[in-house]
Amino acid sequence: MTVAVLLILPLLLGWLLDFFFGDPSWLPHPVVWFGKMISWGEHRLNKGDYLMAKGAVMAVCFILLVFFVVWGLKRLIPNVVVWLILDTIIIFYCLAGTTLIREVREVFLALDRSLDEGRQQVARIVGRDTSQLSAQEVRTAALETLAENLSDGVIAPLFWLALLGTPGMLAYKMVNTLDSMIGYRTERYKDFGCWAARIDDVANYIPARLTALLMVIASGKLSLLKFVWKNGSRHASPNSGYPEAALAGALNCRFGGPHYYFGELFDKPYIGENDRELTTQDMHTAVRINRLSEIFMLLLVIGAAFLL
Repeated sequence: MTVAVLLILPLLLGWLLDFFFGDPSWLPHPVVWFGKMISWGEHRLNKGDYLMAKGAVMAVCFILLVFFVVWGLKRLIPNVVVWLILDTIIIFYCLAGTTLIREVREVFLALDRSLDEGRQQVARIVGRDTSQLSAQEVRTAALETLAENLSDGVIAPLFWLALLGTPGMLAYKMVNTLDSMIGYRTERYKDFGCWAARIDDVANYIPARLTALLMVIASGKLSLLKFVWKNGSRHASPNSGYPEAALAGALNCRFGGPHYYFGELFDKPYIGENDRELTTQDMHTAVRINRLSEIFMLLLVIGAAFLL
């Protein structure tokens, strides 16, 4: 088999599995194991002196461990069919497009029933305190997450797959999990999680901007590129603002603003200016943009495999 086929076949199979099934709750997931590893390390190392150094060593060691375990495992497998199955499983686990869309849809459905249900549902996919959110803020939080996690959960994993294969793809998921668990500027994590956050910033720098570009193309409004360029940097994260700006521009709405994380208020700048009421139709439009962007990225990776 050619190198292109060895990449494309598991890519298509893994993507189709994610498209139709998402992440079944009954299956063990590597990200859960990563979370347990990070929690174990954080509880033992995030105390005393040299917190930044300890956090850096833990983050780098965990990322390299995941990469070389997968790389070594693939080198030990002589059978091409087993190799393809392993790659398919890894790609399936690393993609989160369908699960993300399902969760966002559930937020809007729950909100139609009651505000409390909407708050509880959106708490499953955001890190902020949701107990006092208004209905508009619940919808905004869900759509912001949909845009941001299109990059983290689909485009970036596919980018690192194209660059470093499945070892790089799974190592990226460790990078992302580290950032989501300890990459906060709170009193507890500001030193220990500093390196985890910075590594995540570097790993997502190109994918976040690529995500925004694909979303603009998917929206059919190329004039939004100027809006994204202007508003993408209006975010505490150097990356998250770009896909959020692309979706805010496509929907002609406003994202951002102050939110509570772990009891601390973070005053995020606004992205966009039209503070209009968001609707279920906006969610459907956002989902369509996400799916088209995902397909465009899939085609890019396939094209790169044939060219390279």
